[in-house]
Amino acid sequence: MTKVNEKALWFKELTNNKPLVIAGPCSAETPQQVLDIAHSIKETATIYRAGIWKPRTRPGGFEGVGAIGLNWLQQVKNETGMLLATEVATAEHVDLALKHDIDVLWIGARTTVNPFAVQEIADALKGTDKIVFIKNPVNPDLSLWIGGFERLQNAGIEKLGFIHRGFSSYEKIEYRNKPEWQIPIDLQIRFPEIPLINDPSHITGNRELIQQVAQKALDLNFDGLMIETHTTPDTAWSDAAQQVTPQKLKDIIDHLVIRDVFNHEDSYLHEMQLYRTRIDEIDTRILKLLNDRMQIADEIGLLKKAKNVSVLQPERWQEVLLKMKREGKENKLGEAFITSLFKAIHDESITRQDHIINRKDN
Repeated sequence: MTKVNEKALWFKELTNNKPLVIAGPCSAETPQQVLDIAHSIKETATIYRAGIWKPRTRPGGFEGVGAIGLNWLQQVKNETGMLLATEVATAEHVDLALKHDIDVLWIGARTTVNPFAVQEIADALKGTDKIVFIKNPVNPDLSLWIGGFERLQNAGIEKLGFIHRGFSSYEKIEYRNKPEWQIPIDLQIRFPEIPLINDPSHITGNRELIQQVAQKALDLNFDGLMIETHTTPDTAWSDAAQQVTPQKLKDIIDHLVIRDVFNHEDSYLHEMQLYRTRIDEIDTRILKLLNDRMQIADEIGLLKKAKNVSVLQPERWQEVLLKMKREGKENKLGEAFITSLFKAIHDESITRQDHIINRKDN
């Protein structure tokens, strides 16, 4: 089943309306390793990726083989015909990648956070027709992600796309990086014609979880996947735990369910409209209930002002949150959703009460 969308023409021609698969090792390690992986995945992936320069969080880790690895990638193209992709973080990287006929460049999460670095890369790419993807910044900042994209767009780069690799989180979670799915969803709504690729390797940090995240991405109408692949992943020089074997890559791709974006059958359209009407009615009732709740919060604000009581009552807030989490679980609602929902409600209540307490009455 093919995927129907309205993506940019260059992307349609590249993928034939099927999800794009970008695969290869986290890092190029040796000439033989690079070639062996490429020959093992050439029937599964369209684009071969390999890190040449690897920005590490702390010094002392493997930071890539450097420019010599670009020669190894050229050999991959000569022997397999695959398109090549690598990460660039400086104008010098761009220059070297262009000289070695790298087809696809991506800007990493650590670089996206720096507008000066992105502008330097954009300037170095002026006048080229390369495909350029920009990963989300490490922090959950949609404006920063869009800003990087706009710098590339303003430089005249036409073949642009986004890569969602998740966001850093101080709290301990199941994944290496929090997906924060709403952020790429918002991005799709704003830029429906721009390809959006998911990187389940960096989101999960765990090869056993890649399948489920990859499927969720496609269910959310992502346009492709970037999956780190290595013939002997346990001995990889970087990010070993999140790389899969070529056979596992094939299994993941073969078992993904590709869904249509649209269905024009009358029965589907009619039933969907009925559901949407019901949702609209419920949403209206929710807004009315929220208004009623805020009116009560305003009355509480007036009482606090009259009695000179502080706006924030931490014990009461914790009591409400624990109660709502418990009731949410009973109603089969996720804890993260309940926490986010009631935090937003609580924040709005506090803002309104603070305004009431500090308002100068005539």
